[in-house]
Order: sequence, then structure tokens, then C-alpha cells
Amino acid sequence: MRLHYVYPYPHVDEVIPLMAEGKLLPYLDVPFQHASPRILKLMKRPANAENTLARIRAWREICPDITIRSTFIAGFPGETEAEFQQLLSFLDEAQLDRVGCFAYSAVEGATANALPGAVPEEIKEDRRARFMAAQARISKARLQRKIGRRMTVLIDGIGDDGIAIGRSAADAPEIDGTVRIAKGADLVVGSMVEVEITRATEHDLIGRRLR
Repeated sequence: MRLHYVYPYPHVDEVIPLMAEGKLLPYLDVPFQHASPRILKLMKRPANAENTLARIRAWREICPDITIRSTFIAGFPGETEAEFQQLLSFLDEAQLDRVGCFAYSAVEGATANALPGAVPEEIKEDRRARFMAAQARISKARLQRKIGRRMTVLIDGIGDDGIAIGRSAADAPEIDGTVRIAKGADLVVGSMVEVEITRATEHDLIGRRLR
């Protein structure tokens, strides 16, 4: 069982020991959305980034193998460059494993549409791109740490080049990276395979089968 889109309310802390005990996949998708208390308040979200960082550290102490995924919004109405820099600083300190970022777009009927200080489209897109570039560096570094590790991989498909495409417990289907296994043409889709990780890119792992 994999938990997706779980709001960062206090009860989330109670499921982390279950992940450490192997009762849930060690994967948590929490949409933090921003790091500025003022912007979070405008979003009507919990507004304590320092507490969030402390909780992330506590989660990792309890379950070192946990994969943390989140989503953020750049260019929310009224967001200043200083508040965006605050978001980048949060990203650097949190060192999240999987991250998505969206440029704010007006949704019909949303109260945020009436907020002052709309951010120009070009600035929203620039901030989103800068955010994702920063996260790409973090993601690559975190994946590099997995080189040499052994992990169980679920096979999702076999490419025409004979490379098997799978995913580990850290990879949600269709949204996260994959594990690519050379000489995997004979592997069965849906099977579990033990793999040693030999290389890593910004988003994916490359490994060799062990059995």
C-alpha cells in the first residue's frame, strides 16, 4: 500500500512507524505547496515550515528508507521573489526525494483568483523552471547514494532493446522514475527481481539482475 496526497496533519506521524515495520511501503506523498507562512496562509494550508522540516527529520530517523514526495506551486498571487527564495531554501534543507512544481493558474471559482498581486506568466514560469532545476540537482545526488545498493524491483515492461523497466518501493507508477535492467528480455512482467544498482541519472536508476 502506497500513500498519496496525504495532508501534513499531525496524524501522519503515526503511520511512519508502520512503514519502518514493513506494514506500509516506506513512501509518503505530502503536498507541502510552499514554505512561506504568509503564502501558505493565503492558500489556507498549515503554515509552519520550520515544524515541517523537523517532522521530515523525525520521519527519516524512524524510517531511514522512507521516500518523500511533494508538490509545490510557484507564482501564487502575491508571491514575492524573497518568498520564492524562501521556498528554494526549504527545498535545499528538506532534500525531498520526489518533487513536482506547478506554475499557479487560475481555477474557475477559486477564491485565490481575487487575491491582489497576480504574478506575470513569464515570472511564474521562470520560478517554476528554477525550482525544478534546483530539485533536479537534489534528486540526482539522492539517487547517486543508491549506487551499490541491492533492492527488489517490480518488472513493469520489457523494451525492444531487451532492457527491462521496473520500479522499486521508492517509485510510484507513472509519476516517479524507473529502474532499468540490462539483459532483461527474459524477465516476466509482474515479477519481482533482485537488482544491484550500478548507475543513476537525475530521475532513474540502472542496475543488473542478481538472480
